[in-house]
Amino acid sequence: MSSVPLAAPDPTLSSFGRDPWWLIGGKVLAIFVFLVLTVLLSMWVERRVIGRMQLRVGPNRAGPFGLLQGLADGIKLALKEDIVPRGVDKVVFVLAPVISATPAFIAFSIIPFGPTVSIFGHQTPLQGTDLPVAVLLVLAMASIGAYGIVLAGWASMSPYSLLGGLRSAAQIISYEIAMGLSFVAVFLFAGTMSTTGIVNAQADRWFAVMLLPSFLIYVITMMGESNRIPFDLPEGEGELVGGFHTEYSSLKFAMFFLAEYINLATLSALCTTLFLGGWRAPAPISTVWPGANEGWWPVLWFLAKLWLFIFFFIWLRGSLPRVRYDQLMKLGWKILMPVSLGWIMLVATIRALRNEGHDMTQVAIWSAAAIGAVLLLSIVWDVMRQDKGGGETAADSGRGAVPRQAEGSFPVPPLDAPHYHGVRRGADVTAHKEVASGSH
Repeated sequence: MSSVPLAAPDPTLSSFGRDPWWLIGGKVLAIFVFLVLTVLLSMWVERRVIGRMQLRVGPNRAGPFGLLQGLADGIKLALKEDIVPRGVDKVVFVLAPVISATPAFIAFSIIPFGPTVSIFGHQTPLQGTDLPVAVLLVLAMASIGAYGIVLAGWASMSPYSLLGGLRSAAQIISYEIAMGLSFVAVFLFAGTMSTTGIVNAQADRWFAVMLLPSFLIYVITMMGESNRIPFDLPEGEGELVGGFHTEYSSLKFAMFFLAEYINLATLSALCTTLFLGGWRAPAPISTVWPGANEGWWPVLWFLAKLWLFIFFFIWLRGSLPRVRYDQLMKLGWKILMPVSLGWIMLVATIRALRNEGHDMTQVAIWSAAAIGAVLLLSIVWDVMRQDKGGGETAADSGRGAVPRQAEGSFPVPPLDAPHYHGVRRGADVTAHKEVASGSH
């Protein structure tokens, strides 16, 4: 008989809940340390990459190649004076950063790093824990984290902070719905909401290939969920000074900073788990090397995919400008949600027809024809609307008419209209009369 030990089977839901207390504590500590180190390294990579994109150096003083710059920034924030403005709701003001940062750590506990391995003689999955509805836990934690941002804006008693909090609430509602809809197709194909089961269902083919529209919708919504450029409206410096954290300093501001970068890692890890096969090796490597998905090697594939998405976030920040708020809402409510609903209906129909034994070739052809017809009708509708709105009537061409706004343009008040100049002149005459008569 062969003396080579058999590889441990892929983990399932029944693999959890059997670890001793010291192993569970070790996993929690490992996840915490991993997230903190990922935040420090993400800050360094972001500054170096954007520095190269903008033809400048980036951090190069604290440590070799500036590697300790994130640690230096953390120490600086911890030692700065903690300023609490007058008039704020102190209890909510202090709790808001905690509410924002804590769920970011919890959400990462259901992310699988690898298969079942042996740790000090115990067979255990490389994952904190798993649940039958594990993916919904991530959505729940994202919603709770949004409370921290909204409460921070309200408790600061500042108009800039309040506007930032309100923007964040509207943005998260808009994009979290579309994000949840993008998960439905994954659940239909995997047959489970467990992250372990979803990774096991991608043993042959990644869902990013099978469910490409869901993958693209999630990539867009995770940018809106992370409150980063081009969707960083809640902290838009040009309009809101700093947004919801304008009045925060020292460790409280650092916790918001920490939550943002942990959410960056969580969203990237969730995308890797749901659409890129999780810890499984890419097709060429897994085909050539049978042991690529065994032992500790899958951790390497998982980290490579994770950092690929983090680099994608950084690249977008250095490439795209901030969008307008009306464009942000239009993208979420008028484009992403209808497309998500239509795609889910199509996927559910195909799955039902497949279960009934219909020919999938004909189903694919009819589905492609239906999608092409819908796209063609939408293009024709847009062209007809533009032609209808582009004509100028005789009344519009008269003197004193308000100029028509172009389709999709930002509404600008017609300050150059003669009517407004007349109103202004009348106001000036009234003001001069009041000054002359001595009235106030």
